[in-house]
Amino acid sequence: MGSNRVREMRLRVVSSKDEIDGLSDNEQLIHLAFRASNVDFFRLLRICPHIRAIQLPVSYRRTVSQAGEMFLKIQGVELIEGDLWGHRKDLSEYYVIDEGIMRRINSMISKGWPLDDVVSAIAVETKMSPDLVSYVIRSIN
Repeated sequence: MGSNRVREMRLRVVSSKDEIDGLSDNEQLIHLAFRASNVDFFRLLRICPHIRAIQLPVSYRRTVSQAGEMFLKIQGVELIEGDLWGHRKDLSEYYVIDEGIMRRINSMISKGWPLDDVVSAIAVETKMSPDLVSYVIRSIN
C-alpha cells in the first residue's frame, strides 16, 4: 500500500442522542446505535460538518424518513446499513477498520477479483456489513 493510501478508517460509535453534542467537529464516519430522528441528523451535521457517511443498524435504517434521507444525500452524506459485530464501546469510542483489512481489499482488487466477490469475502472475514465494505472500497480506490 502506497503512502498516499488510507491506512485505517475509524467509525465513531454514538450510542445515544445525548452523545451528539460532545462529538468532535472533524468526525467523518459515524455509526448511530440508536433510532435517529431528522432533528438528530440536523444536529449531527451541524456539529460534525465533515461527515461523509452514517451507518445505521438495518432496523433503524428502514425508519429514516424520505425527507431525512434526502437531506443527508443533498449534504453529500451516505447512509450505510449494518451493525458493528464485536465492538465494545466501553473499550473504545471507535470501531477501527485497520491497515491489514485495507491491504487485503487492495490485494484482492489488484488480483482482479470482481467487486461483489471482494465485498462478500471481506464481509465474511471481518463481520463488517456488505454496505460498509462497499463504502470502504469506494473510499480507498
